Amino acid sequence: MDQRITESPTAEASPAKARLPPGVWALGLVSLCMDLSSEMIHSLLPVFLVTVLGVSALSVGIIEGVGEATASIVKIFSGTLSDRLGKRKALALAGYGLAALTKPMFPLAGSAATVLAARLIDRVGKGIRGAPRDALVADITPPGLRGAAYGLRQALDTIGAVLGPLVAILLMALTAGDVRMVFWVAVVPAFVAVAVLALGVRDAPGTAANRPQRPAPSLRGLSRFERGFWALVAVATVMTLARFSEAFLLLRAQDVGMGIAWVPVVLVVMNVVYALSSYPVGALSDHLGGGRIGRGGLLMAGFAVLVASDLVLAFAAGPVLVLAGAGLWGLHMGMTQGLLAAMVADAAPADLRGTAFGLFHLMTGVALLVASVLAGALWATVGPAATFLAGAGFSAVAVVGLLAIRRRFPL
Repeated sequence: MDQRITESPTAEASPAKARLPPGVWALGLVSLCMDLSSEMIHSLLPVFLVTVLGVSALSVGIIEGVGEATASIVKIFSGTLSDRLGKRKALALAGYGLAALTKPMFPLAGSAATVLAARLIDRVGKGIRGAPRDALVADITPPGLRGAAYGLRQALDTIGAVLGPLVAILLMALTAGDVRMVFWVAVVPAFVAVAVLALGVRDAPGTAANRPQRPAPSLRGLSRFERGFWALVAVATVMTLARFSEAFLLLRAQDVGMGIAWVPVVLVVMNVVYALSSYPVGALSDHLGGGRIGRGGLLMAGFAVLVASDLVLAFAAGPVLVLAGAGLWGLHMGMTQGLLAAMVADAAPADLRGTAFGLFHLMTGVALLVASVLAGALWATVGPAATFLAGAGFSAVAVVGLLAIRRRFPL
C-alpha cells in the first residue's frame, strides 16, 4: 500500500540501528497499569455476575458485548477529533481519566444494572483514548519500527493483564474470597496510569501544526482510504466474530470444575503467552516487510491458531485443556493484534490515522458485540461446546478471506 503522506526524514531509520522512542515505552507503561487494574476486576467479574448477582451467561455476553461496542463507536469520533486537533495526548488522557473514575463503581455494585453502567462508562473512556493513542504511536515511531512499537505496547499492556489476575488470586486468598475488596484495590493502579500519561508522554512535534488550515474530516475524506485498507478492516471484522469476549474463557473454566478463586489463572496463562509473543512477532514483521510472507502471512497464521484454540476449548473436559486452549488464544492475540494495528497505520494517510483507527475499532467492536451476544445465546441454548465451535467456524472463514484478499492486495 502506498503511503500518501510524506514521513519525516527520521522516519526511515533502520530497525537494526534505531531505538523505540521513550514515548512508546511510556504509553506501554500506562497500558500496563490500566490493564492491571482492569484485569483485577474482569478476571472475577463474570463469575461475580453469575454466582453473586445471579446473572445468566446470555446476560454476561450482552454486558460484555455492549460495553465493547460502546468503546468502538466512541473511537471513531475521538480518532477523527484527534486528526482535526492534532492533540492526541489530551484525548488519551481524558479517556484514561474517565476509566479510572469508574473503577469504584464495581465494588459498590449491587445489581447487574450497576455493573452494566460501570462497564459502559469505562468503555466510553476506552473509546476516547484508543484511536488517539494508537495514532500517537504511529506519529512518534519511524515506519520501519512500527511493528516492534505496537508489539511492545501490546506486550506491556498484556503484562498488566497477567499481573491483574495474579494479584486478584493473591488477594482472594488473603481476604477469604472477598471479591469486593479486590475490586477496591484495583482502583489504585488505574490512577497511577493517568499520572504516568500526564507526566511521561508528549504529542509528536508538529502534530498540531497547520491543523486549522485543513478541512475538518468528513465522509468525503473516506475516499482517501485505499481499497486495501477496507479489505483489511473486513477481514479483521470477520475474525472478531470468532474472538468473542474472554469472559467465556472464564465461564468455561468454571464449567469444567475449576474453583472460583482459581478461575483467574485462565487469564494469567492466556496473557503470559500473549505478552511473550507480541513483541517478537511485531519485530519479525518489520524485518519481513513486504516479502512473500510479510505481515499478512503472519496474520494468517494467527487466525489459524485461533481455530485450534476454539477447537480445544470446545472439547475440553477438564481444567488442563481449558488452560491449553487459553494459551493458544493468547498466542493468537500476540500474532494478530499488534500486526493489525501496524497494518492500519501503514495503510492510512498520516493526517487521517486517528480516523483510520476509529473506523477499524468501530467495525471490529460491532462484530465483538454480535459475537458476544451470539456466544451467550449458544451457551444458554445449546451448550459451551457450540459457542467455541461457532468461533472456530468464523476463524476458518477469516483465514480463507485473508488468503483471497492477499492475492489482490499487498497485505
